[in-house]
Amino acid sequence: MSSAMRARSFDKAAALYGASRPGYPEALYDAVEELAGRRIRGARVADVGAGTGIATGAMRARGAEVLAVEPGDGMAAEFRLAHPDIPIVRGDGDRLPLADGGFDLLTFAQSWHWTHPERSVPEARRVLRPGGALALWWNDLDAAVPWIAEQDARIRALFSATEATFRGLPEGLDFTTREVRWSRRIPLEAHLANHASHSAFLLLGEPGTRAFMDAERDRLSPLFPDGTVEERYVVSLAVAIAGA
Repeated sequence: MSSAMRARSFDKAAALYGASRPGYPEALYDAVEELAGRRIRGARVADVGAGTGIATGAMRARGAEVLAVEPGDGMAAEFRLAHPDIPIVRGDGDRLPLADGGFDLLTFAQSWHWTHPERSVPEARRVLRPGGALALWWNDLDAAVPWIAEQDARIRALFSATEATFRGLPEGLDFTTREVRWSRRIPLEAHLANHASHSAFLLLGEPGTRAFMDAERDRLSPLFPDGTVEERYVVSLAVAIAGA
């Protein structure tokens, strides 16, 4: 399955994505500031693959002068509904519609793996100011928690392990990495909807996804009899000073 097909799958389910996906903890943005060597407040930021604006809105709230870059029609429409005061342009990490040297920080919140590094790395270098930073992160359920590990194994068995290992850091940049752990308590139905918003399930289709989620509901309900799930997460952050 191509990365382009997976990326396009989000566009038809933008509303589900916006309603179901978790945000990020404030500690993540603190870590971005530490590793980038500057505060987000007052920084000129481009958030690439912004989707519905989960990270974009949070950085605006911290005082960034932020611009979103998003390729998908559906995602861009949801973004404009959620963040009408934040500018958004159409494009992707391989072809940034941005001026040379115009940004202090370039962020990819769970979107770098949709790029082709042979093109996206030079693009990042081009648009960053001298000393500017490239920040990439992924937010994953913490497989150190037994029930999460068991659920992850079922998902991997459904799609094959290769479906969950299609991302990595590009060569040629000196990244510093950090893990940020956090958790949230949500209804069981919201937990299942979060999974359903992922590209593999979107491409699986409604009948197969419904069957899997029905089985998960039956498995998890005895573990969470009050209907509230504690999701524990690990955010994997990588920051490189990429400005020329």
